[in-house]
Parts: sequence; C-alpha cells; structure tokens
Amino acid sequence: MTVAPRPVGPASVLDALRAALPIARILTDPTALDGYTRDEAEWAPFARPVAVVLPESVDEVAAAVRACARTGTPVVPRGAGTGLSGGANSVQGGVVLSLERMTAIVDINRAERYVVAQAGVINDTLRSAVAEHGLWYPPDPASYRISTIGGNAATNAGGICCVKYGVTRDYVLGLTVVLADGDIVRLGRTTAKGVVGYDLTALLVGSEGTLGVIVEVTVKLLPLGGREERAIVGSFPSLRSAGDAVAAITAAGLGPSALEIIDRLCLRAVDEWQQLGLPHEVDTMLLAKVDIPGSMGEAAAARMATLMVEAGAVTVERSIDSESVDRLFLARRLTYPALQRLGPVLTEDICVPRSAVPEMLARIQATAADNNIEIGNIAHAGDGNLHPLIIAPEGDGAARARAKVALDRIVDDCLALGGTVTGEHGVGLLKRPGARQELGSRVLALHQAIKDVLDPQGILNPGKGF
Repeated sequence: MTVAPRPVGPASVLDALRAALPIARILTDPTALDGYTRDEAEWAPFARPVAVVLPESVDEVAAAVRACARTGTPVVPRGAGTGLSGGANSVQGGVVLSLERMTAIVDINRAERYVVAQAGVINDTLRSAVAEHGLWYPPDPASYRISTIGGNAATNAGGICCVKYGVTRDYVLGLTVVLADGDIVRLGRTTAKGVVGYDLTALLVGSEGTLGVIVEVTVKLLPLGGREERAIVGSFPSLRSAGDAVAAITAAGLGPSALEIIDRLCLRAVDEWQQLGLPHEVDTMLLAKVDIPGSMGEAAAARMATLMVEAGAVTVERSIDSESVDRLFLARRLTYPALQRLGPVLTEDICVPRSAVPEMLARIQATAADNNIEIGNIAHAGDGNLHPLIIAPEGDGAARARAKVALDRIVDDCLALGGTVTGEHGVGLLKRPGARQELGSRVLALHQAIKDVLDPQGILNPGKGF
C-alpha cells in the first residue's frame, strides 16, 4: 500500500524549499500560483498549490523533490501545461514543479543520430534545431509549437505523422529522472541496440510524473531528406463513409504518412475564428499524405484516391497546391482551441482497431443525437485514434450532465469494440474511471506495486493515471 504523505502545514515545506533553493525559484503569490493550477482539460478538478518551483538545473529539481519528500508534500511535475486530461493539475497542499526554465539542448549527435534535451525544450524548437543538422524528430502532437519534450515523454504523445512514424516512446533512447527521494538516475542508452535489464526507460515514458520527474530526454532521430509528399483530400457525405475509407486504406497497407479526419462542425469553428477559407459545404474531410518517393509513392496515392471514391467520397482531389493542403492540416491542429470558443470542451482520446473506425464514428454520432449535444470529430484516423470533442455551453448544467453521460457511453462503446480509453493524451484525472475499467483489478494491482516501490510515500503526482 502507498503511504499517504504526512499532513504538514505550508510553512514547513516552504521553509524546506527556501533552505534548498534560491528564493527566485519559488513562487508563492496567489495570483502567480493561479497560473499553474491546471492544464487545458476544461473539466478536471484542481486546487491552488502551496508553491510553484521553477528549477533551472537537474540539481535544483532534485533539491526541490528532496524538500517535498522530507515534508511529505505532493509534487506535481509540469511542462507547458498543454495537456488535455488533467495530468498536470495541482493538488491541495502540493507543490507544482514546473520545468519550463530547463530549455537547453545539451547535445546533437549527427553521426549517431540522437539529441539530448532538457525537459523544458519545446517540441518545435527541438525539431528546428536538429533540422539544421539534416535530422528529423517525427512525433508531432497538435501542440508541438508550445508543448515540451519532457511533457511529450511523460504522456507518450503522438501526432499526425505517427500513423507511419510512431509515437514518442518509439524514439526515446534514454532519460534522466529525479526519483521520489530526490536521487538522480540515468536510464537507457545512446547505442542503436541495448537490452540490459528491464526497460525502465519505456516504463517511465507515459507514466505522467507518477514514478519520477523526467528532467532530460535522449531521442533518436531520422534523416531529414528522402521523402516526397503527395496529398489526397476526400470530401465525404458522412463520418461513417470517411471511416469506411480509412478502414480500406489501412487494410490495403498503403503506408500513409498522415490520415486525418475533420468534420463540418470543426471546419466551421476554425474558419469562423481564423478565416482560412475552408470549405463549409462538406460533411467530413479525410486528409491523407503519402511521402514515399517516386513511382511507388504515385501508385500509393492513386490507390488511396480510388479507395476513397469506392467508400463514397463526393470529391477526391490530388492536384492540390501546397498552400491549400497546409490550410487544411492547420485547421486540423487548431480545432480544439476553435471549439473552446463555443463553450467548455470535453475532449476524448479513444483508440479503436482501425477496422472498427467506421462503427465507432457511427456510434459517436448516435450518442450525440441521443443526448442532444454537439460533438465535433477530429481523428488520427489511420491509427484508429479518435478525438470526439463534446461541447457544453457555459453555465448550462443540464448540457454538462448530458455530456458526462455521452462521455461514459463513448468509453463503453470504445472498450466494447476492443479499444483503449487513451491513445496519446494520457489518463490524468479525466480518464481514470475508464482506465480502471480497461485494466482490471489484477493489472491495477501491478501498477500500484510498481508505484509503491518507486514512490513509497505516494508524493509524485498523486491521484493521477490509475
């Protein structure tokens, strides 16, 4: 059993932090604290922390964690706060440990194709830095311009191109981690191969700060060149027919580098906000890319277009100018903030077998109709990773209650179709009931046993993940 943190007054942990760190690293002003209470999950609970610590080195992170361990104070690690599940939400009596100032790119090794970066480095900054050396870091979450590499590792973030190139865990070679007692450990390797011991690196990736504080990440890189992009855009009369096209394309093994769905509600919301000149008349768009060079890429693109037509596409365009393609993919990335302008958004992150995508999309639409709520739909459809976005107008308690019913039904349908309750956002707070349903009692006990060994006081991001 996890031992609960000892109840202590705020003064004791503040005294311990002030003794261990420069005073400029510690925030206690209530207005400043309010900016660190929560991530982007609209409906997840949070509380004002006792303090926010802004370390600038690994040693300062370790000193802060040791101070919290001595006083039994909960520690909530935080990157940029862009999460969508409440994983970075602060807890009562706790300390938020923000890694935003740890922004050094420590090493770019072109010969061995890896980069070492501190946890606070922005994903896009890392991608731009390695591109100067002819290298590429593929994982590209929608928040890549504002999310940190440490946060990406903590949630095992995905993205648009992950349908072909994989998610964060597929690239993490090693980590530097501060454990619950303040000790610093280095996990993993920089070699191309290595199987010594248990894969603790993979265990920490996706652990959402519950097992250790990730302070440095080593990720492998790919060569930047060698790809030749072709876009295929299909307009469909329904979500179901777009899902049929997804299932056909993935079953055909054509290897798209992107395969994304965006529906009418989302297109309109983005266009009303950003005036991008997006089409309003279509029900659902399927955005595909192929980056295979030469004739093989051309053949794959042609086959995708044919499969879209056979699935019921109203139009399929291949000779699209790059500016139009960029606008459509930008709309896909901007959907969440666009819908937030319409009211609080409850974001789902389910993932189903790719063959089940059409059925799951149809069930989501039925759930929206049955509960009289609006649900926008975007999806990393090639992964089976669907993001139904449930909207409840501000202050409408009845709509919020219906949204919760809809959320539970979507989770139940997802699990019934052999899916999982989170594909890339993490469990955090919002997905805990679904995660517990998915994992079952025996596997939950294994999770708890691992947690107890690495965090016996239970101070690391308590209440999150499972």
